[in-house]
Amino acid sequence: MGIFGGLTDDQLNFFNARGYLVLESFASSQDTVSMIKRMERLVDDFDCSTASIFSTRNQQQATDNYFFESAEKISFFFEEKAFADDGNLKQSKELSINKVGHVVPHQDNSFLYTEPTTCTGLWLALEDAKVVNGCLWAIPGSHKNGLVRRFLRGEQGVYFDRPSPSYDQKDFVPIEVKAGSLVVIHGDLIHQSFENMSPKSRHAYSLHVVDTDGCKWAQDNWIRRKVEPEPLYVS
Repeated sequence: MGIFGGLTDDQLNFFNARGYLVLESFASSQDTVSMIKRMERLVDDFDCSTASIFSTRNQQQATDNYFFESAEKISFFFEEKAFADDGNLKQSKELSINKVGHVVPHQDNSFLYTEPTTCTGLWLALEDAKVVNGCLWAIPGSHKNGLVRRFLRGEQGVYFDRPSPSYDQKDFVPIEVKAGSLVVIHGDLIHQSFENMSPKSRHAYSLHVVDTDGCKWAQDNWIRRKVEPEPLYVS
């Protein structure tokens, strides 16, 4: 990744030891505000009349198709708690989408697998991220233990190749950051975030990148692009 070319030895050592790195003031306030406003426009234009397919279990095939097609276009996802029993959103779509950021402990390489593994997560805080409003949490150094399982796509849909290990929540540390900070995440780092239970939003822009030079994209990944993407960075 090109970002590593501008890091100091101390920053590289920290990343290699802990599996993540915080780059403060990576984006300006103008950049973060612009990204938030752009997302607001996207959500405002989004027609959520078919939103029930994201959570209704007896429409799994429709959900899978939407999920698969999201690889090459802008898509929106909701959590089941966002819906009432009748399949309608409990709140406005803006508030419903804001609540889907939390995820269980995972490794990014599980979902974006290359041979050899090369996935790196880039998590840009558009607003201050604290414990109270759902910041990232990680197990420092857990990337050194390697990949524990993969998320695969087969004839019957998507599935994990093995159960999730049990993690002691006491091993996780919060990664609290200010708006504009970039969190660089090793693909094998165990990390998670919790549901935002506060009245304050915690918007973030998450991007994942993989190497293409000398690496092979796994054919059983859930993402199967119709057109090969152009490299974002060439060394």
